[in-house]
This record gives sequence, structure tokens and C-alpha cells, in this order.
Amino acid sequence: MKSTVQVNWKKNKIRLDKHSIIKYNDSMKIDNLGRCILDTESALEYLYKGGNLFDANLSDEAVKEFNDTIQKLKDGERLTRTTNPSKEEFDSKNQSNWYFPDEYKSIDIDKYINELVNTDEERERVNYEMELYRKFNLYTVLRYLIYLVDTMRKNNVVWGVGRGSSVSSYVLYLIGVHKVNSIKYGLDIHEFLR
Repeated sequence: MKSTVQVNWKKNKIRLDKHSIIKYNDSMKIDNLGRCILDTESALEYLYKGGNLFDANLSDEAVKEFNDTIQKLKDGERLTRTTNPSKEEFDSKNQSNWYFPDEYKSIDIDKYINELVNTDEERERVNYEMELYRKFNLYTVLRYLIYLVDTMRKNNVVWGVGRGSSVSSYVLYLIGVHKVNSIKYGLDIHEFLR
């Protein structure tokens, strides 16, 4: 039996049954019987709060996503939980899931950084640091930081002068992550990359 929906418009809350109250959002629709039609996001909120999806009035999209997921499970796809992955496994998995524009993912990071260098002393320091970033497989992190700094500049976001051991990286200084010239202050990169 479908639940009768009680909407408290002043508090933007919807009571779906005697136990479950979810927030109303503008994308929700009401059917011709006055019942709330739950989209995928609202259906998940209802489920997390102990609601029974089989009794809920779901949108076509939510029903399709639910059924597709059930079918994948029946076809053999299973959720897995990796327990205590090695540092290498953890890094490999997470470093492959960076979400930022492709134009930044394809930056030739060595060329980009070397174009910011003015003196032989700076070039020597940059080359040494870049070896360390390469060794620790952190080129994607550098590309992401270029994207982050560009985005903050475009949106007039103010960030600090520098924090922690990252200020010992001259490469991060050139990218704009911090404002501390590690060459000028004689900071050892090994304070950051060990």
C-alpha cells in the first residue's frame, strides 16, 4: 500500500510514512492522488532513513536506476570492500580518479614548470624537485594544483601565504600554491617530499 504524503510547506519537509521525513526539493512532483513522486536522490534519502522503496512512489528514473542496479547484482557484479590495501594499491586507485578538465590533465608538466624558471639556480632546484615528484608519481597532483590555482584566481578566491612543509617546495611556489620562495629562505625540499 502506498504511503500518504503529508507536506509541511513551511518547513520544507515531507512525511512519507510514520517514521520517515525527508526534505522537500523543487524538483519533486506530486501525482494526481497527492502523493510525492520521489526522484533518485529523494528515494535514497528515504531508504537511508529506513523507508521501504517497494512502498514508495518513485519516479520512472528512480525505478530504472534501482532495477538496473539489481540486474547488475544478479549478473554477477558485486560490491567489494578492499581491506587494508597497500600504500601503492591505495595511491594507484585514487590517483586514477582525478576530476578536473582534460586541458589540465594533458599539460606537459616539465615544460610548464621550466617556462616559469629564470635563473640557473632555480632550474637546478626545479629539476631536482621534479625528479622527486616523478619518483612519488605526483605529476597528476601538480596538474590538479595548476587547475586549482587557476580556478581560485579566476574566481577571486584569496588563499593563505603558505602552510606547513609544502612551503619548502619551489615548484609549488612557481605554480602559486603558496607565496614562500623556498630558495630565498633556504628551505630543504626534503621537509616536504621524503
